[in-house]
Amino acid sequence: MADTASFDDRDGWIWFDGKLVPWREANVHILTHAMHYASSVFEGQRAYNGVIFRLNDHSERLRRSASILGFDLPWSAEQISDACNEVLKANGLTDAYVRPIAWRGSEQMGVSAQKTKPHLAIAAWEWGKYFDPSIAERGIRLDISPWRRPAPYTAPTQSKAAGLYMICTMAKHAAEDRGYNDALMFDWRGQVAEATGANAFFIRDNKLYTPTPDCFLNGITRRTVMGLAEKRGIEVIERAIWPEELESFQQFFLTGSAAEVTFVQSAGPWNFEVGELSRQLSRDYDDLVNGRAVNN
Repeated sequence: MADTASFDDRDGWIWFDGKLVPWREANVHILTHAMHYASSVFEGQRAYNGVIFRLNDHSERLRRSASILGFDLPWSAEQISDACNEVLKANGLTDAYVRPIAWRGSEQMGVSAQKTKPHLAIAAWEWGKYFDPSIAERGIRLDISPWRRPAPYTAPTQSKAAGLYMICTMAKHAAEDRGYNDALMFDWRGQVAEATGANAFFIRDNKLYTPTPDCFLNGITRRTVMGLAEKRGIEVIERAIWPEELESFQQFFLTGSAAEVTFVQSAGPWNFEVGELSRQLSRDYDDLVNGRAVNN
C-alpha cells in the first residue's frame, strides 16, 4: 500500500548533496533561489522489480536540463544514477517512483544567480498508477486547456524545468474542476502538443502519429514507445498535428514515466476508441519495463 502521509512527514531516507539524510530533515531555506525564481530542474522515473527504467537517460537529461538553465551539476550522470539506486535500496523499495531534483541555493537573492551553489536531492516512494486504473482501462477524458505550451524562443522548452509546469498544474486543476481527468494542451501556434505531463500519440489506419516535440520534451517514454511500434513494423509519423485533424483519428493514448501508456476516450469534442493497437503497445511497454520479452 502506498504511503498517503504528507510528503514532508514520512519515514525513510533522501539523498541530499552527496549523503543520505532522514526524510524529515531534507529541508532547504525559505530564501532558496529556486523557490523565488523557478531555477530548478527535475526527473520522474519508475523502478520495476528493483530496476529503474532507463535510469542513465534520466540522469543525463537532468544534467542537460540544469545546463540549459545555466547551472552545471558537479555530479556526473553515473554518480546521479548510483545515488538513485542508493535511495531505492535505503528505502527498501523495488517498485517505486524516483524523483531527482536539482536547484540553485540560497547564497544569492535576486534575478542574478551567479553566486548560488547547485544542489541535488533524490527521493523515492511507492506510487501506483498515475490515473485510477478503473478509469484508465476505459480511457481517460481530457479537457482542452486554455493554456498553451510556449514557443522555444520564449522559454527553455527542452529542459525539464520546474517553472514550465506551472501552466500544467493550472490546466490540470481547471480540467478536474470541470469533471475531466486531465487536459490536452495546444502550443503557441495552435497545434496539438501534449497533455499536462505526458506526450500524445494518435492512431489512424494502423499508423502511429505524434506531434513534433519542438516546444515540449521529447519524452523518454515517448521514444521508447516509438521504438516498440517500429519493432512491430508500425509506421510512426512525427509531424505537426492541428486540432481539426483530431476527428479523423481512431485511437489516442498518452505516454510518460508516471502515466506509462494511458488510453484516452475523449479530448474536448473528439472521441476515440480504446483499440487493440493501443492495448498491444501498452502490453509491450509493460513487458519491457518489467524485464519480460516483447514478442512480435
